[in-house]
Amino acid sequence: MVISGETLYIICKNLTDVFRAEKVLSEAGISVRTVPSPPKEAGPCSTVLEISGNDLEKSETLLKQCFIETVKVIPARAERTALLERLTGFDRSSAFSAALSRIMEGSPPTLPDLRVLLEAAGEDRQILWKAADNIRQACIGDVVDIRAALEFSNHCRRNCLYCGLRRENRKLARYRMTETEILDQALKIKEMGIRTIILQSGEDTWFTTERIVSLIQGIKKETGMRITLSLGEREPEEYIIFKEAGADNYLLKVETTDPALYKALHPDMSVVDRMEHVRMIKKARYITGSGNIIGLPGQDIDSIARDIIWCWQEGIHMIGIGPFIPAPNTPLEAHTPGAVGLTLNAIAVTRLVCRNAFIPSTTALATLDRKAQMQGLACGANTVMLIMTPPGVREKYMIYGNKMMVDLEWALTMINSLGRKRPSYITGAF
Repeated sequence: MVISGETLYIICKNLTDVFRAEKVLSEAGISVRTVPSPPKEAGPCSTVLEISGNDLEKSETLLKQCFIETVKVIPARAERTALLERLTGFDRSSAFSAALSRIMEGSPPTLPDLRVLLEAAGEDRQILWKAADNIRQACIGDVVDIRAALEFSNHCRRNCLYCGLRRENRKLARYRMTETEILDQALKIKEMGIRTIILQSGEDTWFTTERIVSLIQGIKKETGMRITLSLGEREPEEYIIFKEAGADNYLLKVETTDPALYKALHPDMSVVDRMEHVRMIKKARYITGSGNIIGLPGQDIDSIARDIIWCWQEGIHMIGIGPFIPAPNTPLEAHTPGAVGLTLNAIAVTRLVCRNAFIPSTTALATLDRKAQMQGLACGANTVMLIMTPPGVREKYMIYGNKMMVDLEWALTMINSLGRKRPSYITGAF
């Protein structure tokens, strides 16, 4: 039974119908968002429509008139109060408990509530992490997704102050892998059982539209793997071309949504443009990834909270959150790294707010503290990215210093230690 005013998910047969439906409903004045699907209920479609129950009848009529078939309508509920009851040491009179209760009950995230949760310390922090882990289990399940990143070029036209790939870093030895080298490495990744390859590079204009299309088509033909692109900002039409060529996902981290902070760190870029590129990627029907960096110079708690709210508002499917780590030969090489505890709080809060998203426990966390990556999986994360860049060039992909090489053995060690489940596509003795 639909309760008046409650939030609902409309599930369509495919992504094309989802975005057609979004257009139809928004043009009719209905408040609608596209958000990640609840994995346990929505079937194969990665995105659903979020509407108010008050608009259900009108929405269903409009979609039928436009011949858009819906599979089902479900309430956007998760285990909430029951999860709170399981938490021990929960002081229900504190500002922390009030904020956590509101978020777990499904209230829209607010800056004051997220600020309190992000600042959690001591026993409150342990409760926050446990709540996020419970929500992860309820909404996503116990399987840890494993993906493999191939960093095929460290050339970049940008000049971001924190990144070792910045164009003014003259001390970095540059490289580009050939198409043959990239395909050979993709085949090795397939042999491991991995189903998703992440093609990652700096913003390297040498890799033209045609070259990227050739890579996508070659990898699809030879491996059948899902392909995530992480190429930075491209021309709007390229997102569509790459999708039509066979790319499945696109990762474009916003890093920070704070306009002043973004401008200070990205002298030749605009946060408005960055956010619009994320929206263009989503409109091109990708499973869309973004995220932020914790501990950037000049960043405060409110800035991090706004980043999380933005990911929620935009319905981001994959949200990467990692600590700032200084890179050699950059203007910020002497800056203090981001705090592990705050990064883990940010992962936990993001899970509570963006319940159905894929959230990795990042390589950056492992670089600061190997055990912190395991803790990330224990406080809301559900994905691990392996580094599969070949020896000889991997140390040149210097986005930050002393990067740890996360491999399959370490990923499975973490999964086993936490009592989580490896994906069914990974076999072997580890």
